[in-house]
Amino acid sequence: MKRAHLIGAGSGWGAGVREAEDGPQGLRDFGLAERLTASGVRASWAAMVDPAKRSREHGDLSKSEVFDLVARHNVALADEVARSMARRALPIVLGGDHAIAMGTWGGVARGMRGAPFGLIWMDAHLDAHTVQTTPSMNPHGMSAAVLLGHGAPEFLAVGGGALRPEHLCYIGIRSYEVAEWALLRRLGVRIFYIEEVRERGLAAVMREAVEIATRGTRGFGLTIDLDGFDPADVPGVGLPVAGGLRGADATAVLRGIGRDPRLRALEVVEYAPALDREQRTAQLVLDLLSSAFAPAARAMPISSAA
Repeated sequence: MKRAHLIGAGSGWGAGVREAEDGPQGLRDFGLAERLTASGVRASWAAMVDPAKRSREHGDLSKSEVFDLVARHNVALADEVARSMARRALPIVLGGDHAIAMGTWGGVARGMRGAPFGLIWMDAHLDAHTVQTTPSMNPHGMSAAVLLGHGAPEFLAVGGGALRPEHLCYIGIRSYEVAEWALLRRLGVRIFYIEEVRERGLAAVMREAVEIATRGTRGFGLTIDLDGFDPADVPGVGLPVAGGLRGADATAVLRGIGRDPRLRALEVVEYAPALDREQRTAQLVLDLLSSAFAPAARAMPISSAA
């Protein structure tokens, strides 16, 4: 099993609620690396990638300034991800808002030298807007579109076209706008809405998601937006959406996925420590990662796909 390189990416500029910029430091203060090590995971902090400016110190900036900050932050993040892959470690990127997906998966694309990879996107939202369709102009709602080759030039320079649409799938979607949905539908991206997850069960959906992400690829990644979970399990997020995935279910289903040799990187985003209660959200992050690196039970769908 590869060493786990924890990479903090503390950006809040991509979102309207910017408390997620403190997510990586909050997880570091929580003792994430030490707790993972105690559970048998070879984990250590490899880098803390901070933006050039912090929102609490600079307040509101123009959209062009925000876009520039987000783009430069993602360039630095992509460098760290590619560096970890070159060292034969498994990058685990901890945000930070979901705009960091441009840097995480742009870095993976670079580390794989252009070889195709798949991505499983667990979220309440699609994050597939472009500048032309977004109602908010917040970059965290554009990251998936960028990875598919659609978006602002400064973002495309980091992660543009890192993914092919047939290799991307979503799990847990329940809050989106028509324009971003229309783009994904036109491209043929598979979306497992929360209703399908409830009907079929998360294990069956995850099994199909892994098949999609590994069909015709040289590996796959997993990005987990914490607002994909029900607010009862994740008080520490900026955009809670009722009726989400349950933490216990995901912890069970993801067991062993970190040991799959095809896994190229893992990302957890949108943790906002200031909004958390009794560190319940931080604990879920720990539980998910600990389970991901635990030996997979023989009957689990993830191990059967490995």
